[in-house]
Amino acid sequence: MLIINIKELFGVREKPHFLKGKAMSELPSLKNAYLQIEGETIVDYGEMKNIHPALRKIDPSVIDATGRFVMPAWCDSHTHIVYAGSRESEFVDKIKGLTYEEIAQRGGGILNSAKRLNDTSEGELFRQSWKRLQEVRSLGTGAIEIKSGYGLTVEGELKMLRVIKKLKAQSDLLIKSTFLAHTYPLEFRTEHQAYIRLITHELLPIIEREKLADYIDVFCENGFFSVAETQQILEAGKRFGLKAKIHANQLSNSGGVQVAVKNDAVSADHLECLGDAEIACLKNSNTIPTLLPTAAFFLRLPYQPARKMIDAGLGVTLATDYNPGSSPSGNMPFLVALSCIQLRMTPEEAINAATLNGACAMELDPSVGSITRGKIANLIITKSMPSLAFLPYSFGNNLIEKVIIKGVTTQP
Repeated sequence: MLIINIKELFGVREKPHFLKGKAMSELPSLKNAYLQIEGETIVDYGEMKNIHPALRKIDPSVIDATGRFVMPAWCDSHTHIVYAGSRESEFVDKIKGLTYEEIAQRGGGILNSAKRLNDTSEGELFRQSWKRLQEVRSLGTGAIEIKSGYGLTVEGELKMLRVIKKLKAQSDLLIKSTFLAHTYPLEFRTEHQAYIRLITHELLPIIEREKLADYIDVFCENGFFSVAETQQILEAGKRFGLKAKIHANQLSNSGGVQVAVKNDAVSADHLECLGDAEIACLKNSNTIPTLLPTAAFFLRLPYQPARKMIDAGLGVTLATDYNPGSSPSGNMPFLVALSCIQLRMTPEEAINAATLNGACAMELDPSVGSITRGKIANLIITKSMPSLAFLPYSFGNNLIEKVIIKGVTTQP
């Protein structure tokens, strides 16, 4: 495949790496460019004036991108898209004034999703999840992390993880799988250690044996898993070969950031409640801060202090948190727009956070996240636009014309 007359090719990097601070505002590009793909791999790119005349004759597929931008496909590093049914009734409860915690106490929230999931067959769960995966693919997502956490039983969690494994096998997207300790089932509300033993002694050995997960995650929050309990679960996960991730500081300053850094977690995700101590802690670590502003948007929570974090020298990642209760959308273009509008990120910062930095948060940066020779050809071709800033500016419109995954083109 050969893409020619590209108005501007964004995300061109010879030696891509996780971006921090001021580097997040730099989005290298080539104007009036071409890009060549062989099989599923980017093999060359450059300015049109330097294109070899023989390329047009040799290549069987030529896309004329006149007036259009080309950029890396989105890398969504935090989702929960394997779930059953929906929870719009709770959406109405929120409108009427109930809080996230009040809904959970009434058997809603995660417990509601757990009941639905355990009542749904693995085949039906796959069908629903496959549909969502195809929807986010059409919006330009080329790599995605999917978490369990709505089973809350050994059978339920394994059902979710086996569906994720099947999605990995059948989808052309790059998928990472995470086992998530999300909350305590009702029968274990006063027997926390009994549930943790269920995770560590029954569930994790099967996950290891069937190779069902790449990471282990814990919702470290008041009313969910304490810092000590989170530490206990992460240590068990490490024994079974699972790297750490953390749901940290969503509802309160819970100590989640510190436990993430202590365990050299790949990422600390959410971070609505973040102070100077947490920023300093993250600066001195390899843990990637992952922001999920669509959850804050949907729950009407304070947004993450992205501007303060970046100005302090941190790098951040943006992800959708696609789930049935607090962020029922995997729309990455909207996420980028929201991050510019509410988090005061520049378009360049938001796109870097949603592409290269997102790839880093899934340890997929050697393969995707930038326009680099030898990387997988996961690309977005936009519709004709006046500038890059028009993408988040025109937040309600679909400006993606074509999506290329592993060198194969589809149209939304």
